[in-house]
Amino acid sequence: MNFVKQSLFAFLMIALHTTCDVKQEQQRTVIDLNGQWEFKQADESKWMTAEVPGTVHTDLLANQKIEDPFYRKNEFDQQWIGEADWEYKTSFEVDEALLSNDVIDLFFEGLDTYADVYLNGQKVQTADNMFRSWTISSKEHLKLGDNELRVYFHSALKKTIPVYDTMRYQLPTTANDQAEKKVAMLSRKAPYHYGWDWGPRFVTMGIWRPVKLVGWNRSKINHIHARASSLNDQKATVDLTLEVNSLQSGQANLVVSLNNQEIVRESLQVEQGVNTFNTQFEISDPQYWWPNGYGDQYLYDVKVQLVSGSGAILSEKETKLGLRIVEVVQDPDDKGSSFYFKVNEVPVYAKGANYIPQDNFLSRVTKERYQHIIRSAAQANMNMIRVWGGGIYEEDLFYQLCDEYGIMVWQDFMFSCSMYPGFPQFLENVKEEAIQNVKRLRNHPSIALWCGNNELEMIWAGRRWKEARESVYSDELMSAYNQVFNDILPSVVAKHHAGIFYWPSSPRSGVAPKQNLTHGDYHYWGVWWGKEPFERYENVVPRFMSEFGFQSFPSFESVKKYTLEEDWDIYSEVMKAHQRSWIGNGTIEEYMKRDYIVPKDFESFLYVGQLLQAAGIQYGIEAQRRAKPYCMGSLYWQLNDCWPVASWSGIDYYGKWKALHYAVKDAFEPVLVSTSITNDTLKTWVVSDQMENLQGTLSYKLMDFTGKIIKETRDEIQQTANSSQLQPKIPLKEYLQGVNKSKVLLKVTLAQGEKIVSEKIQYFVKPKDLGLEKPTINVETEKMQEGVKISLGTDTLAKNVYLKIADETGTFSDNYFDLLPGHTQEVFLKTSSLIAPGDVSIISLADTYEN
Repeated sequence: MNFVKQSLFAFLMIALHTTCDVKQEQQRTVIDLNGQWEFKQADESKWMTAEVPGTVHTDLLANQKIEDPFYRKNEFDQQWIGEADWEYKTSFEVDEALLSNDVIDLFFEGLDTYADVYLNGQKVQTADNMFRSWTISSKEHLKLGDNELRVYFHSALKKTIPVYDTMRYQLPTTANDQAEKKVAMLSRKAPYHYGWDWGPRFVTMGIWRPVKLVGWNRSKINHIHARASSLNDQKATVDLTLEVNSLQSGQANLVVSLNNQEIVRESLQVEQGVNTFNTQFEISDPQYWWPNGYGDQYLYDVKVQLVSGSGAILSEKETKLGLRIVEVVQDPDDKGSSFYFKVNEVPVYAKGANYIPQDNFLSRVTKERYQHIIRSAAQANMNMIRVWGGGIYEEDLFYQLCDEYGIMVWQDFMFSCSMYPGFPQFLENVKEEAIQNVKRLRNHPSIALWCGNNELEMIWAGRRWKEARESVYSDELMSAYNQVFNDILPSVVAKHHAGIFYWPSSPRSGVAPKQNLTHGDYHYWGVWWGKEPFERYENVVPRFMSEFGFQSFPSFESVKKYTLEEDWDIYSEVMKAHQRSWIGNGTIEEYMKRDYIVPKDFESFLYVGQLLQAAGIQYGIEAQRRAKPYCMGSLYWQLNDCWPVASWSGIDYYGKWKALHYAVKDAFEPVLVSTSITNDTLKTWVVSDQMENLQGTLSYKLMDFTGKIIKETRDEIQQTANSSQLQPKIPLKEYLQGVNKSKVLLKVTLAQGEKIVSEKIQYFVKPKDLGLEKPTINVETEKMQEGVKISLGTDTLAKNVYLKIADETGTFSDNYFDLLPGHTQEVFLKTSSLIAPGDVSIISLADTYEN
């Protein structure tokens, strides 16, 4: 690969005309202040050990002052924690090397949320935003030897309720809890901490991200931003922006390296204060970054250095560069206007889910947990995650993993389901929050869209906030809304993340106050909240579905971790405490009775509930994918959980894949065979996301549950690249004449030679009406290099085979699948254990029946 320099224009920082020696110029000191601290309740005297980063709740748990907050109903006894003030302190040594720096910054990556910072007894910072970092100039407050750092946290409840009580009007919100109404929209704190319809209420406090002391001299690179402004197979043009903070004016050299090869060296004139420089370079024969399933995720290493005249490195920063250009296309057509992501000139069908924080206590989310959740998304053929606006701007690691796995990120700003105040101080706080987070995240090629908020436009236009909309304060409410979402946030994105699309609210039609199916993105909750049948997904197909969902319980293995045997009833007080949708468990049971025989016991109920959820969401995804290119996105609610709970997630709190996640893995396959029965007619679609045309054989086998073939036909097909095509229809009245529909299935297979590309099993009655017999399933296991291969066979249809192995936490290559007689199903599990056939426990749907 050749790297060609083009128009090198200004850039970085300052060697200044100085008499200092090289050692002094290079000096930069970092002192990590994470680890063991002390903490106490503010009005008490006893100090206890604490861990930073962390939260009050986890520190109390570690000191055995509270029980596991997630166990049974412990949450309800721990609300006092968020109502109290708390204090943290640590001591640290400062030496001559640190003190000799020109500037010493105390840097908090995150304080949750209302905090006063004291350094050696002097208040040096008042913080009021969980989503911001705080840089505190500290040299004048430090001393040689022992120093003390103390942080006093004010209860968010006590801090904001008085503000709310003095307001002339109420800010409308969807919250049910009165305390939440008063606090959530006034605090720049993760909204889900106040409770949601899938999460508990833990109003946390603490130093939730790392803290350190940083000493530097002369000049410092604050930020760099590298992005491809033009891109083709021959050449990429990369725009590079650099922000430099300098203590005095002078000359410096900018050096830029790509994959350890120097490509830019340029002299800069740096002025005292904050400088912004722009330059440009070219990359010949560029390697692209692609979403998962469309190509590789190549990442270039970029290093930017500010070098003095004597050759000393004054400051440097490194980043990754993914070459891609992402557009959101809204072209008018005869039905409305499109809404889709185009990446490197290729229309991409967005396949994925909505993501919430992985824990209520954020410091507990380990690197391994981040890797598991993003890897699981990629393994399920996803290429997009929506980071929902009621959580947090995620850790850098989250976005790095999305970069590596090709997961595009629809990034909400952290506003959800409430109107917000227009106080000048609040607006300025929001602006700084936006600037910091946009600058922090903009180098990630995975960032595909910035969205202002979750559901504010939709709710404002609906019946729920009708009273506020028609009140005398309506104009004041909308003025505050417009300042945040139509002024501050789009201006920040335009200035600091050029080339990325800003969308004010999700969902949004773009042409009318209310969402519609012909423009923009859509949230559909007729299934679940409206208790409409799954079949409604056939008719409610928008241009881009950014939310829809259905609940299930965690597996029995997961439920046992937070319950006692006496709790094993979906209507027990503990199970209801771990269900936050007010229509929750009863709605699951109501839908289940429509389609399934009510299971014989609690464990079976949990299992069938997962089948129900998986079937419903798969139904929706397939209906949306079949409508391609009219519909170009399916993001269901939701990928994961923040605690053990009955919810809309496909992966439970403990990282265990539910039936849903296995189902969407199939539904999001690059090539999909999808079937639907309408008016006694079977329709079959082939949906392809591949960039090449496809030729293959589409075969239909009508068989009974013993594997006997009743009818068999096949068609040769030619599938256009990146398309959905309806195949010849089958009139079922004639096709199934003389056949007992409750005891047959249709297996539809798309193959290229001997290779099966996609497969679909179509039934003709609901699961509760199937004439299932209890199967005899044979199991064989074989040790493989990285795990075990499990081979299964059956004498009759085994519907929704669920495999589990005691004490194994890994993910099977497939699960909850239909096992047909005459066919051997091979499933793989990555494990170091020796697995014998008797170690494999199996449940199928017939096992849940009384008889």
